[in-house]
Amino acid sequence: MLLALDIGNTNVVVGVFDGKRLVARWRCATLRERTADEFAALMHQWFTMCELRFEQMDGMIVSSVVPPMNEMIERFAAEYCHVKPLFIGPGVKTGMAIEVEDPREVGADRIVNSVAAYELYGGPVIALDFGTATTLDAVSADGRYLGGAIAPGIAIAADALFRQAARLYRVDLVKPRRAIGRNTVSCMQSGIVFGYVGLVKELIHRIQAELGADAKVVATGGLADLIASEVPEITEVNPDLTLEGLRMIWERNR
Repeated sequence: MLLALDIGNTNVVVGVFDGKRLVARWRCATLRERTADEFAALMHQWFTMCELRFEQMDGMIVSSVVPPMNEMIERFAAEYCHVKPLFIGPGVKTGMAIEVEDPREVGADRIVNSVAAYELYGGPVIALDFGTATTLDAVSADGRYLGGAIAPGIAIAADALFRQAARLYRVDLVKPRRAIGRNTVSCMQSGIVFGYVGLVKELIHRIQAELGADAKVVATGGLADLIASEVPEITEVNPDLTLEGLRMIWERNR
């Protein structure tokens, strides 16, 4: 079995694969100060619920944009799973040409998403991830990674509004009934949600124009369903896109 970890700035997503089948999936908060023993205790609870054991793991692959956590993950892998984790980075075979000015600058999760999107849906394709940041990554018809766009995540943008405006307060990120709000809550929900819909649509249209084709758009991330329901340009929502990409890259490096 394969243990796949996607370590983001806000959450860590964990998946267990039996061959190509995703048999378990969990999410926890990203805590930079968490120790290997604490992480193992959390993982043990999850594994027990699914009748899994650490010793069943034949390998581990990690996509991380939080370098301070990498040493902890290495220690967890060695002490509890007795495997050496493969971290997405230079030297790892992705099967995709990275055609940007400095490939080392591209976040591991963006490459992983692009690999999965192209493998599952063909090209040209745009991988759209609603995470701490909202990222759009363009892959050509022949499978070359061309770059993309990075915008503040919807939760980050909303949090900045709550913190900087003294008379505004935190609201649920849900779609309002109408654009013209009749109270402060609905006004903020309109501005945040519908405003973000506009941001996403504009970026998709501009990237598609530069690709020279109506590229498919595959969305993932915690708020993908909220925005995708208002953006017909999004052709698919795949919550497991990053985990599937990790599995694919693991198979290419075995």
